[in-house]
Amino acid sequence: MKELLEGKPFKHPLHTALVHFPIALFSLSFLLDLASLLWPDAARFVPAAFYSLVFGIVTALITAIPGFVDYNDIRTDHPAKRTATLHMILNLVAVGLYCISIGMRYGNLDALKTPLGPFLLSLAGIVSISISGYLGGVLIYDDGIAVGRHRRRTTTPETTLRFSRSDAADGFVEVARADALRNGETLRLEVNGTAMALARYEGQFFAVQEFCTHRFGPLSEGCVKDGNVECPWHCSCFDLRTGKVTKGPAKVDLKTFTVQVRDGKVFVAVPEAPQPAGFVPSPQRPRRRFFLPKRFREA
Repeated sequence: MKELLEGKPFKHPLHTALVHFPIALFSLSFLLDLASLLWPDAARFVPAAFYSLVFGIVTALITAIPGFVDYNDIRTDHPAKRTATLHMILNLVAVGLYCISIGMRYGNLDALKTPLGPFLLSLAGIVSISISGYLGGVLIYDDGIAVGRHRRRTTTPETTLRFSRSDAADGFVEVARADALRNGETLRLEVNGTAMALARYEGQFFAVQEFCTHRFGPLSEGCVKDGNVECPWHCSCFDLRTGKVTKGPAKVDLKTFTVQVRDGKVFVAVPEAPQPAGFVPSPQRPRRRFFLPKRFREA
């Protein structure tokens, strides 16, 4: 049931597909309210606006179910959780305002013009869902929430394993047992302040920088296949051995890190100096640096 509500069978998030219906119905109701004020004798705009609100509430409650599933799936330490919480609160406020508006309209369906009170409530509702819709776009385009969830079949890392230079010996730090990862699985690491994705492919281990050079998608959550890691957001592919871009839209190669396996344990070379998450040295553009937005560095 959870996978259905997330939209995995449809290869598309269900919440973002359903949300168009309440937004359209609430907007239609507001436009009908305006029409009733501008042309009170032209048509029966008031009852039409009322029923648009009713159906809008129904579709909003249906849309909220997969939306809550998506919200509950965001890690509590993810910076997007705060944005998602505000998004949810604004939606609930809008639904509450529309419910009050429906109650005030119910006994006045024969009126030629929408009363001022319900009209102002609808106006406030439109403002609320507009701000909420903007935040929803931020969650998808900036934070990658609900993006690419259907592409990876294996489990994704739930935590970041952190190691400092003090944990290292001979310039390498032990990060995991070799049998902790199956073929195609990954771990998310932070070694001496540098975020990495550790992947296993055909018995070998590879470490690359964690964030894609296109829009900073988390590569530890991407699909590992054919010797490449695929960004879960926009499908950029990188060679695990060299970090080279094998498929766009990314244009800048990944930074790679040396990995050794000793006595069934995986060791990763400690970077010489801590680098901001998302830093990408580019031989084509030696003076340009790519930094991860602050909200991701705080994750």
